[in-house]
Amino acid sequence: MEVIMEALPAFGDAWGLILQPVVLGYLVLGVVMGLCIGVFPGLGGIAGLSLLLPFMFGMEPVLGLALMIGMVAVVPTSDTFASVLMGIPGSSASQATVLDGFPMAKKGMAARALSAAFASSLFGGLVGASFLTIFILIARPIVLEFRTPELLMITIFGLSMVGILAGRVAIKGIVAAGLGMLIGTIGEGASSGDLRMSSYDFPYLTDGLKLVIVGLGIFAIPEIVSLLRKDRAIADRPQLGGGWIVGVRDWFANIWLSARCSIIGVVVGVIPGLGGSVVDWIAYGHAVQTTPDKSKFGSGEVRGVIGPESSNNAKEGGGLVPTLLFGIPGSGSMAIFIGAIALLGSGQIEVGPAMLKNNLDITYAIVWLLALANVVGTVICIAASGGIAKLTTIRFVLLAPFLFMIISFAAFQSGQNLMDLVALFGIGLLGIMMRRFDWSRPAFLIGFVLSNPAETYANQAVQIASSRFRKSFGEGIEYIFTPIVIVLLIITVVSVVIGLRQAKHIMAEGDVKSGSKRAPFVFMLLIAGYIAYALFDAASIPSFSRDRVFPMFVASVCLVGCAVLIIRMMLKPETDVIFADREREGDDAEATHGLWATLGWFAALLVLTSLLGFILALAVFLFSFMLIRAGLKAPMAAAYAGAGIAFMCTMAWLLNRDFPPGLLQEYVDLPWPLT
Repeated sequence: MEVIMEALPAFGDAWGLILQPVVLGYLVLGVVMGLCIGVFPGLGGIAGLSLLLPFMFGMEPVLGLALMIGMVAVVPTSDTFASVLMGIPGSSASQATVLDGFPMAKKGMAARALSAAFASSLFGGLVGASFLTIFILIARPIVLEFRTPELLMITIFGLSMVGILAGRVAIKGIVAAGLGMLIGTIGEGASSGDLRMSSYDFPYLTDGLKLVIVGLGIFAIPEIVSLLRKDRAIADRPQLGGGWIVGVRDWFANIWLSARCSIIGVVVGVIPGLGGSVVDWIAYGHAVQTTPDKSKFGSGEVRGVIGPESSNNAKEGGGLVPTLLFGIPGSGSMAIFIGAIALLGSGQIEVGPAMLKNNLDITYAIVWLLALANVVGTVICIAASGGIAKLTTIRFVLLAPFLFMIISFAAFQSGQNLMDLVALFGIGLLGIMMRRFDWSRPAFLIGFVLSNPAETYANQAVQIASSRFRKSFGEGIEYIFTPIVIVLLIITVVSVVIGLRQAKHIMAEGDVKSGSKRAPFVFMLLIAGYIAYALFDAASIPSFSRDRVFPMFVASVCLVGCAVLIIRMMLKPETDVIFADREREGDDAEATHGLWATLGWFAALLVLTSLLGFILALAVFLFSFMLIRAGLKAPMAAAYAGAGIAFMCTMAWLLNRDFPPGLLQEYVDLPWPLT
């Protein structure tokens, strides 16, 4: 009570700072900018805050904070547009929303999915802000209790969601997650710097693959190619569906699910380093676990939208706890947020304990700006959604080249390297094959996201525990099995047991019919071959290096799973679910255009970029695509190409980014943006 009484004057001062017309104006401006950034797949809060950084220097602190908080709070709301309408994760925090939001859009229920998502996002954002208001003065001792064993258990709990997302053949889901973890270990190891599945002769892979590239490749490329092959609109029917009120009613009918997932978002957001990359998967897994009829998940279950959208907005409130209290960024966007705060005013604001001591009013101003931004952002999203949702009724062939353009640009920004586009194409091809043969892409992505924290925390825990055990057995056990670890362990075991029991009812990639044995078996052998080579590669690392342990363990487990799957494939008839193949029956089998011819357009953009540079290649690609594939007349195709080039140049200029150069740029000195 004494702490609360001391904080009351700061409450009043905080409202005094916020309730100024100019501050509210900057908040709305930040919200609008956040909406614009979030609508474009692959950019997200990091790109948005990077855009604001040059303007933060010397700005009045409360104005700069209003601008940044407006943007940070709303990106997890606006990225829902891409996830629901196009099947492309708008950011790492909206990947799970694709699984059910996009199928709803294809059924003509885009408005319902969007309104349920926005209502959930608003509720989650308000829960996060409310939690932060209460928790900010008492969070320090709780967060400090999370040491390496607790962080490792949180990571393992995230991996346990694989059980619920594994699909009809649980072992395939587990192997998919292991494959994701192995791809996540590519590059220099964190402990000794030894290389895994890479070489200094080919330096691109030494830093590993970026989440933006893997997320877009696994989800965006397969869905774009699939829709493009059908040569029709995203929605199967021209109308938008049940409308906005139905979606809000869906949210209200599942308000307790929304509340639970919001709390999950807050708790995960508090843990530095996890944040948006995993919170939506945990919330999605919880939504599946707590739903009696699980057969609709993956094909348009509204609870699959409500759960992730509640959690990914609530996690922003949780993420501000370590950021404001300890100066520890809870995510990439929070890292930029900390850097931007140092530029405000005369540099008198310093995140960490000093902020609670010297700037408690500004601390609470940030909290309540977060709540206001969620309200304003939701209102604007709903107001704009009617027009944006109509995108689902446009022939997809008119949208696809621009989506290829945007995700290529987003992928290139992750490393500013032409090989980013090659990696995007390679991971996209893997995603297409996984989608075709009913391998769980969510499980793969969970494995990839959590591979780095799992390896880091496991190595640290083993190292520290070993030294404790050398002192005494009791001290080692006490270090490992803390009360928090025990609670998390029980929750994880229950999650795995329930998940594996229910996995057979969940169609992670939709209702995929079985086909012939040959193609699924060949893909299975290719997966097993890569895993075997990864095991061999890790085993070749010197035995004294800890960088070999994690990939060897994961690869060994995966190879056992592969052996079980291969034996089952040899024994089962081709009607078994293990031989699922979209090319045998369903939309993909009846598609107007072939898979390789469609994928060839994206490959052509890649080849042209390597020769001419991105902008010239894009001009040729857009004009040719609109002329040949979309069937437009030359003047209209040229207009589409010009609009795309103008849009890309504007984005690059605003974000101060360059485009991928080609072979031509090595011989000819060209002006920007052709450089």
